[in-house]
Amino acid sequence: MPRLTVGLTGGIASGKSLVADFFMELGVPVLDADLVAREVVAPGAPALLEIARTFGRQYLAADGQLDRRKMRERVFTEPEARKTLEGITHPHIRKRMTQWRDAQGSAYCILSVAILVEAGMRDLVDRVLVVDVEPETQLARLQDRDRINEDLAQRMLQAQASRRERLAAAHDVITNTGSVAAARAAVEELHAYYLSIARTGEIYARGLSLPRSVI
Repeated sequence: MPRLTVGLTGGIASGKSLVADFFMELGVPVLDADLVAREVVAPGAPALLEIARTFGRQYLAADGQLDRRKMRERVFTEPEARKTLEGITHPHIRKRMTQWRDAQGSAYCILSVAILVEAGMRDLVDRVLVVDVEPETQLARLQDRDRINEDLAQRMLQAQASRRERLAAAHDVITNTGSVAAARAAVEELHAYYLSIARTGEIYARGLSLPRSVI
């Protein structure tokens, strides 16, 4: 098990995946909860069978896969349906992430979880790194990325923790409003910091008066 586990999170379309990629380039083991979420609903998986029983087989595609677009439209327009879906999938996701984390032998590892705060998974990590961006930028990026209308994009944003809630949970923050090079430099600085924490166990303010660092 690593000496330090960092939880990487951020609002949808904040640039969290970009930051995760930079950490991986530095040799840091990173597990993306989105990939785990796909694995737990693979054809034949217990979670997918339960989804079909609960929501109906109309949410399965012809090849037996989960019809993600149809399910997304359902859960982001019906909050109770989203809670039901999360109640099915989250225990499976949590179990796989815990097993992966405990199997790592590196100085530190990262669990990349978009809904780390609202899903109650902060107990899986020692430190929370938030990728922050203005809500207006998120909305524009999300619409462009997923080719969805503004109404659905707004509902998706509202389903996540608020920006205030994420920042309140953060130990470290990367403000992703600059260049790609700036984001990479921030990751490199944090990488050195996390290695130091893993080696010494000492948390310092990195030149700031607060125990949280904002880059």
